[in-house]
This record gives sequence, structure tokens and C-alpha cells, in this order.
Amino acid sequence: MELRRLVRGTVEWPELERVVQELAERYDRETVRVEFLDADNWLSTPMVIDDDLFVKVITRQNTLVHALFTTGRNLGAFSAGTEGFFERYRTPYEMARHELEATERVREIGVNAPEPIEALEIGDLGVVVLEYLPEFRTLDEIDHEREHELAPELFSTLRRIHDAGLAHGDLRAENVLVLDDELYVIDATNVSEAGRADARSYDLASALASLEPLIGASAVVDAALTSYSPDELLAARRFLDFVAIRPDHEFDAAGLKGELEKRVA
Repeated sequence: MELRRLVRGTVEWPELERVVQELAERYDRETVRVEFLDADNWLSTPMVIDDDLFVKVITRQNTLVHALFTTGRNLGAFSAGTEGFFERYRTPYEMARHELEATERVREIGVNAPEPIEALEIGDLGVVVLEYLPEFRTLDEIDHEREHELAPELFSTLRRIHDAGLAHGDLRAENVLVLDDELYVIDATNVSEAGRADARSYDLASALASLEPLIGASAVVDAALTSYSPDELLAARRFLDFVAIRPDHEFDAAGLKGELEKRVA
């Protein structure tokens, strides 16, 4: 977590105060209560306003870090035998606007996501405002029985995203929220139009890798086969080594690849 704080950087208090004041004026609130979240987040400073607005403040350092991550991810895509499909952002506002628009798109196709409110530029900062979902848990925080029950639903949700011509690009347990026994998807990243097909295979590999430590390789392949064909799982298999080198995924890559080969080859 200390490394994440260092990489993420610190937004000076006068800048944060300016953001809060601007939002209070925009939403006609005389006073606001602000809670800063010690979130597992590299790319923004997150906070909650009045228990109903989730706000991400994005700096130029955040866009630089995202650009570095994007370069590394594209190198990983090359290692999987495909062109890089991750795209970077030029400004903090562009990064904020993309998150808002990505959230709007997934909601339009019937996938649960926080209600998008607005993206704006305040000084040099990008700011995205979303509905705050209270009392949620991430997919890896629920009990194992519910993880097994929700696994097919996760692949069904991903199938709906893919069938709509979209890709998530950063699917992991921390980006799947559980609220009232329903799944919500957050934090889609920016992938190119030309690379969407490979990005969808990468999404599927990421979903397999996220669930394998929770429910085991056999169960996760069973869950995936409820929404994806054997050929699609084999296409995703080539991205598993790439996913395995990411610091935010820890899973038995060899065991999962072996189960895929046994079950769908």
C-alpha cells in the first residue's frame, strides 16, 4: 500500500478543497461531509461526499503512471502474440471522461454499474463523479459458497459486455463489486477498436485468473463454459502467462492452463 501511495502521489489540500467547493456549489449543498478512502488504487485519489457521491480526483502524475502501465501491458500483449490494444490518456480530464462514458455504456446494455453523474476539469485535475455504492464487498471478500454461486453470473456479465462490442480491459476481483447479491462492474480501461477481439480474450483470461484462487481451476472452467465456447476459452488461454505477471493477479497459471487443456482442447 505504501508503494501505491508513492506511485499515486498526493494531491495538495488546497486543490482538493477547490474540488470539494466546486462540487458543493454544483450540487447546491451548503455544507458537505468528505471521507477520503484508503483504497487499493494507483490512478486517482478517491473520496466520498455525503455518503452518496463517489469522486475520483485524477492528476497529471496519475495519467503518467497510467501511460507507464499501458506500455507494460502492451508489451505483455506482444508476448502473447498479438498487437498491443491498451490505449493511454493525454490529460487527467480525458481519463475522467473515459471512466464516465465507459460506465454509461455498460449500464446501457443492462450491466450493473454505479450511476454516472459527470466528469469535469477543475484546474489541472480531472474529476469523475459517480453514485456511491454503500456496504459493497469486492468479489474476493464474500464467502466461498457465494463465490461459487456468482461465478457463472460473472461470465454471463462479461458475455453481455462482449456481445455489445465492448471490452473491459482490467477485469479483476477488486473491480467486481457485490451489493445485495448482485454484481457491479467498475473501472473499465481504454482499449482500441482494432484490438477489441484480443481484448475480449484478455478479459476472459483475467476473469479465469481472478476466480481460480477463489473457487479452483475446475469450477472456474465449468462456470466459464456456461457463457463461452471451448474455442473462446482456448483463445483466452494464450493470455494467461501475461495476466500471471501482473502484480494484481495471483493464481495457479500452470494448473489453470492444464485444466483448460484437459477440458476444452
